[in-house]
Amino acid sequence: MVAFYRDGREVKKISILSWNVNGIRAAAGKGFLEWFTARRPDILCVQETKASLEQLPPELKEIEGYRVYFSSPERKGYSGVGLYSRLEPKSVKSGFGIPRFDQEGRMLIGDYGEFVLFNVYFPNGKASKERLRYKLDFYDAFLDYADALKAKGRKIIICGDFNTAHKEIDLARPKENSKVSGFLPEERAWMDKLVEHGYVDTFRMFNREGGHYSWWDLKTRARERDIGWRIDYFFVSEDLRPRVKAAYILSEVMGSDHCPVGIDLEIKG
Repeated sequence: MVAFYRDGREVKKISILSWNVNGIRAAAGKGFLEWFTARRPDILCVQETKASLEQLPPELKEIEGYRVYFSSPERKGYSGVGLYSRLEPKSVKSGFGIPRFDQEGRMLIGDYGEFVLFNVYFPNGKASKERLRYKLDFYDAFLDYADALKAKGRKIIICGDFNTAHKEIDLARPKENSKVSGFLPEERAWMDKLVEHGYVDTFRMFNREGGHYSWWDLKTRARERDIGWRIDYFFVSEDLRPRVKAAYILSEVMGSDHCPVGIDLEIKG
């Protein structure tokens, strides 16, 4: 049976995936393109691309049926995000207008009319106290920006590598990591704040169990033992909650120290 909205437009289900690829050219040598072309999501957000669009070979930037957008930092071989979209966005913007943050190429904002999609590679705070401060400042500036759009009635989707596990259930060894950036009280408090501001962790809409992770430390071969962290998320504004029909972690997909995460969303066809 075909469903319709009140305005007569057909309900259409789309898939949106997010993946920290830890170097998109390296991932391409580990099956990224084969996986992508087989899966064919409607939208794929990638983080930590470590490449600008100009540096990519044709097979990574000319994929049939997709529009391709990249944001890269001033520093070569670092950070970066990309967006592959079968849907045509009204606009795609890099960053949120604060040079201190935009210079690291950590965000693409796609306006799809029915929703605004944020593809974000949030900073890692492990390197130093200064980087932790930068991360927390980035968090606050981002939330202010998203909240301003939400206050105008826009529906919001936020995806990417948040570099923080929210709850104890979101990592294998919470006690051992309680003083490590990525699970610090102040980082987790910001995740609480995100929820308090009306954003929903889509995976937890469908799954309340532990043991589901999206990142594993390469140095300790943690993936083999499934000693992981759930730090890759899809959050949606509360008004999109009824449209989210599934949320999942594709832990079987290899090629990075992260795995893809995704949602299925109903939109007007």
